[in-house]
Amino acid sequence: MDYKNYFDKGISYDTYRNNFQKEMQASPPSAYAQYLPQNWQRQARLDRKLKLSEELSAVVSMLQAPQHWLVISEHWCGDASQINPIIAKAAETNPSMINLKFVYRDEHPALMDAHLTDGRSRSIPILLLLDENFHLLASYGPRPAEAQKLVKSILAESGDYNIPLHTWYAKDKQKSLQIELAGILQS
Repeated sequence: MDYKNYFDKGISYDTYRNNFQKEMQASPPSAYAQYLPQNWQRQARLDRKLKLSEELSAVVSMLQAPQHWLVISEHWCGDASQINPIIAKAAETNPSMINLKFVYRDEHPALMDAHLTDGRSRSIPILLLLDENFHLLASYGPRPAEAQKLVKSILAESGDYNIPLHTWYAKDKQKSLQIELAGILQS
């Protein structure tokens, strides 16, 4: 996998956010227009109010070698609206060691297919942690482990997981993701 090529095609978090706003205002509306306003509100709230845990801040601050973080995402994804602000804020904590970029899942099917959830699902967001030479160190996603268990159990019953999942995110207050991301970075 030529991760450097994908990274070079990537965009900054600010550009991702600007593109998100443009998609919400697009005429004609995108096929996913119904999901965008609520996802925008979630993401904007976290961008404004999120404070990283001391543990994650410390781990990110102590990185010794440069890393490239590549996030596979889409604006319509509810999980992305909950997770991308945390990834962006973590990267901002140590900009001399972390270079963050985003790519759109639907524009890069080969990259997405190399990082399927459970070997079959194109679930996002997916964070790829790459070393300074663009070798894959680790991947994370599409959501915290406890949330993933919740989604799988609801899907097994053929149910809609949207409301229970975002209720879980509201109760968790982004703690699980920060714990899991700190764990990955420490290993």
